[in-house]
Amino acid sequence: MKAGAQAEQTAAQYLQRQGLQLLQCNYRCRFGEIDLVMKDRESLVFVEVRLRSRSGFGGAAASIDTRKQHKLILAAQHYLSSVSPTPMCRFDAVLLSSAAGTEGVEWLKNAFQL
Repeated sequence: MKAGAQAEQTAAQYLQRQGLQLLQCNYRCRFGEIDLVMKDRESLVFVEVRLRSRSGFGGAAASIDTRKQHKLILAAQHYLSSVSPTPMCRFDAVLLSSAAGTEGVEWLKNAFQL
């Protein structure tokens, strides 16, 4: 399994242990890809998973720049076009220092806003 896919699986398992429900992995549309779509109580959560073994250049969180956020927002809007009624939503990020294992996992709720 490639490191990115392993990191997404690790993140999904971590969030499920925190009580979130996995709805979809790797939602793709013409605007981009959302790594994980999850449900947290009544909220729909779009999750970006970032794996960075080194903290140089700002680390994993810094790699979710405004361009990436814009693509995630467009992809989320596309996803929501088929959901009725539209639930409350948020964008989370899961930052990993290694693809396997949950040590070094950082979960950022509401990582950015629309």
